Amino acid sequence: MSHPYVPSPNVASIKESATIAVSQRAKALRAAGRSIIDLGAGEPDFDTPAFILEATKAALDAGATRYTAVEGILPLREAVAADATRRRAGREGAVTAGEVVVSNGSKQSLHNATFALFGPGDDVLLPVPSWVSYFEMVGLARANAVEVPGDPARGLKVTPALLEAHATPRTRGVMLNSPVNPTGAVYSAEELRAITDLAAARGWWVISDEIYGRITYGVPEAPSVLDVAARRDNLVVVNGVAKAYAMTGFRIGWSVAPRAVSQAMTALQSHTTSNAATESQYAALAALTRTAEADDAVQAMVREFAARREAARAILSAVPGLELVEPDGAFYLFFKAPRGDGTAFATRLLEDAGVAVVPGAAFGTPAWVRASYAAARADVEAGMRAIVRLWQV
Repeated sequence: MSHPYVPSPNVASIKESATIAVSQRAKALRAAGRSIIDLGAGEPDFDTPAFILEATKAALDAGATRYTAVEGILPLREAVAADATRRRAGREGAVTAGEVVVSNGSKQSLHNATFALFGPGDDVLLPVPSWVSYFEMVGLARANAVEVPGDPARGLKVTPALLEAHATPRTRGVMLNSPVNPTGAVYSAEELRAITDLAAARGWWVISDEIYGRITYGVPEAPSVLDVAARRDNLVVVNGVAKAYAMTGFRIGWSVAPRAVSQAMTALQSHTTSNAATESQYAALAALTRTAEADDAVQAMVREFAARREAARAILSAVPGLELVEPDGAFYLFFKAPRGDGTAFATRLLEDAGVAVVPGAAFGTPAWVRASYAAARADVEAGMRAIVRLWQV
């Protein structure tokens, strides 16, 4: 007789990542012999730059195969702190390496921050649409995710007024993301300043996910809350190497936070994963410190993303009245589905046309659909043509 599994309350309400589920379904159909175009992916399709691979190999040859400090190697934390100090323009003194924690990807950094800051009874404001994992992270911390629908007139971004309208006496923080996954919208410096001013006045924590910050169109990088916030004693800023440097498999992210918060996050990480992979930390160090080579690689990727974006938008322009968020960053197109049913349209697109996209319900916006252009340009164009063909079906 088998022993039945009854889920612990810790995990009973967790939902599978919708983006991963779409990718797995696409792979299953491909394995069954179907020709599938995967526009559900959330990772760059470029090779990791050669100089980063060389640095990784050099670190291994030098013996970088053992544990590091839980919070990461000092040179990498110093490089992150130096960039944060640059953004603060000398305000409040330099950011120190002791305020940086390196984790196994920015996803762990976000989880660490959420778990360290929030708990039972706390409300956490989530601009909607939001990346799928934010909802689950807040839930794992036993806090309440409070959805704040974005303004369609502002690219589905939230404003201080919208945040205030959804706040309660239990509100303890807000999670921001810019450039936004899934929309590609970018918050301006003025918009971020207004939100951080509100958070400071209300005593809220701000967790700012800036993983797509270097993938922008028209400007070299997106504004950071570090650029604009009057103070940073309520800020946790998360970033990493996955997106900008095509290093998703290296699993390196980090947080910049007040020292007490960083110490709490380090203690938490010491009982879960301990340090991030040693050789990956040295790879990330090369990405952050060999700036000329890194800039060339990032700019080449962004140029290609921009070309795909324009090609995709040109094809989608054939759909009369298509409601599409202006994608100023990241590598996603977010559009309202026909008849306002993103799940039905995404299912039909995959099963009938062999094109995988992510339904907007995963992000708290069921009427919408996310299509990634982190795929070969020919695949992006073919996928967009399939969307146009099925639009009126």
